[in-house]
Amino acid sequence: MRRRVGIFAAVCLLSLPGTVATQAEQPKAPERSAIMAAAVEVMQKARFSTLVTLRQDGHPQARIVDPAAPEDDLTVWIGTHPVTRKVGQIRADPRVTLLYFDPSGPGYVTLLARAELVTDPAQKARHWKQDWAAFYADGHRGDDFILIRCKPLRLELVSQAHGIVNDPATWRPVAIDFP
Repeated sequence: MRRRVGIFAAVCLLSLPGTVATQAEQPKAPERSAIMAAAVEVMQKARFSTLVTLRQDGHPQARIVDPAAPEDDLTVWIGTHPVTRKVGQIRADPRVTLLYFDPSGPGYVTLLARAELVTDPAQKARHWKQDWAAFYADGHRGDDFILIRCKPLRLELVSQAHGIVNDPATWRPVAIDFP
């Protein structure tokens, strides 16, 4: 199984034309502001994200979420029910990863983040997304709704549309570490 996943990932990466630059065309590193702007655009085009938490046994657990648009510092807010597995997993270990994929770019953003569970009514109202209304009986006012705030620690980005591609020698994406 492990070999199939590795082969699938390599095929996907190589099928994105221009994703891996050749050594002859080594681009200069984009400025932080350009990376941030490109990341926000990829995240918004993707709309949905994969949120990865860590189970008690240390195994990663992934699920699709519908986050609010990222803030200027790339903080991401996600609405959820307090009884979900992700809430328990975040209580036990706040390290999370968010992955956004925009096939039209093509491009992706990976955010390694520290998650925090937020129940403050003012924050719940401020970050409420109307798309979530069907899932919560009393909207942002109910006890069945809490927020997950994901503060970024590291951003990784590949965006062919923005000319931001992997390092040709290492295949590593462009990255920013946050203080």
